[in-house]
This record gives sequence, structure tokens and C-alpha cells, in this order.
Amino acid sequence: MAFVIFNLLCVAALIGADQAIKAWAVSVLQPVGAMPLIPHVVELRFVLNQGMAFSLLSGKQLFLIIATSAALLLVAYWLFFRSRNNRLQQAALILVLGGGIGNLIDRVLNGEVVDYINVLFMRFAVFNFADICVCVGVALWVLVIFLEELHEDSAKEQ
Repeated sequence: MAFVIFNLLCVAALIGADQAIKAWAVSVLQPVGAMPLIPHVVELRFVLNQGMAFSLLSGKQLFLIIATSAALLLVAYWLFFRSRNNRLQQAALILVLGGGIGNLIDRVLNGEVVDYINVLFMRFAVFNFADICVCVGVALWVLVIFLEELHEDSAKEQ
């Protein structure tokens, strides 16, 4: 039971942080449009994104909501039923679930996602905290899979 409560609290904390930052972006950043964070490196720029990464599937809200919901249900299943003995996998799934739900809330309530981090030193999409959570979580999950395969291969050799 403590495992489930801990996971739920972690996911809720990520969702809360994401929604709080987005509320700040709407109230403070939207009126000014943009402001420097680290001059010539990163700025905070208010953008509404109707699609997913790089505005792909823009305008396909119902599809994005259904696909995201289905993917998040699978992630939740893995988190609560398959990651009990692997803390790195647990962290990865918490990040994916928290970030995914954060963006899903925007998409369901507003039909678009609030983005606000703009990298200036290269051409890249404007993104948000939830996107960072999902990307870091997926990268960690890939690492977990790689390490498990490496462990299985070394176990077979012995």
C-alpha cells in the first residue's frame, strides 16, 4: 500500500508543479509574450500548442486525448503492477505519467497545451515542464530496458 501511495503522491506533485507553472505562464507571461531567462540561451515565451511535439497532429484533439489516455493507462499499469523491484523504472514511469497527465489536463480543459520554454541557441519547439518530465522519463525507461538486456545477456554467459 505504501508503494501505491508514494507513487500517487509523486505523480500528483509533478502534475501540481506543472499546472502551477502553466497558471503562472497564463497570468504573467501571456500578457508580455516573452521574457529572457538566460539571455541569448533560453527565454520564457507564451505559446499555445494544439498539437503534440512540434505541433504534430495539430487540430486532432479527440485523437490526441484518446491516444494519450490509452498510453497513460498502460504506463500506470506498468508503474503500479510491474515496477515494484526496480526503482529506476519506477522513477521513469512516475515522470512519464505525471508529465503526460499534466499535458492531458490542458488538452481536455482548454483544447491546447501551454508551452513556455524557448531555447534560443538552436531551432527547437517551445516546450514545458510536463514535456521535460515525459522526455526524461522515456529516456530513463530506455536505459532501464537496456540495462535489463545487458544483465540478462551477462547472466546467460555465466
